[in-house]
Amino acid sequence: MRGLFLCLVLMVLCPLYQAQAQFAAQKEAAYLATLKAVTDYKINDEEVLQDMEKLRQNKKFNSDLQKMLDKLTNSRTKTGKNRRVYQILQRAGKEIYDELYR
Repeated sequence: MRGLFLCLVLMVLCPLYQAQAQFAAQKEAAYLATLKAVTDYKINDEEVLQDMEKLRQNKKFNSDLQKMLDKLTNSRTKTGKNRRVYQILQRAGKEIYDELYR
């Protein structure tokens, strides 16, 4: 009887946990999407547009940027550096999301 009760409790709680985990993952995705959308929008801001164009033409900057990007991976298993960068992006996205959502 006790085993049956335990099974019933687990059957009820597992979907709740999965739904909560899925909601958290969707929030993380929303923060990253917000960060990307705002970044794409602000890159064309009149105050930085000329500087952005200069950077796009700067071969040294582009080479250095590519070296930095080569240190990252989009695989599911992330290194410590990847995890830290991802967390920084999430925090920035959440901050922007919260600021603009108000």
